[in-house]
Amino acid sequence: MKLPAKFTPVVFAFYMAAIMAFLMCSVIVGIGQGFGAEFPAKVLQAYVVAMPTAFVCVMLVRPMVMRLVRWTVQGG
Repeated sequence: MKLPAKFTPVVFAFYMAAIMAFLMCSVIVGIGQGFGAEFPAKVLQAYVVAMPTAFVCVMLVRPMVMRLVRWTVQGG
């Protein structure tokens, strides 16, 4: 079962936020605290805060980014 097409912007924002939050948490925790045995737990702890924050931010900036893309890409 798939979601209706009208939910595309929300689904895109969710996936983008989920992936970027995980990558950023991994890099920041690794650089800041090292890649020891506690690394996965620390990344997960950071991700719990970062994912919802990233999702809200992506939803908020999406209209501005779409405008910037239209101004930047020919035929957009």
